[in-house]
Amino acid sequence: MKKPDRPNIPARLLWEFDYDHFNFRKSYRIVIERVLERGDLNNWREMIQYYSKEQILETIDWSSQLEERDKHFSRLFINSDFVNAE
Repeated sequence: MKKPDRPNIPARLLWEFDYDHFNFRKSYRIVIERVLERGDLNNWREMIQYYSKEQILETIDWSSQLEERDKHFSRLFINSDFVNAE
């Protein structure tokens, strides 16, 4: 099954970019960082479906925007089954 061209991430998380022309594949770090910072559980689920676990963990390590406690939480959450809990 082919992935869609873009994840179902709300434009409000990428407010300063031209959302209609935003390259979600090339700019994955920006999208992942925004979802980790400001997204809700549905946004996290969408991010995990669209991007690989490796891309998400790499972005957590790369980010200078995320605080250390948020990085720890994000790693824990991504490596757990909590994201799939109802």
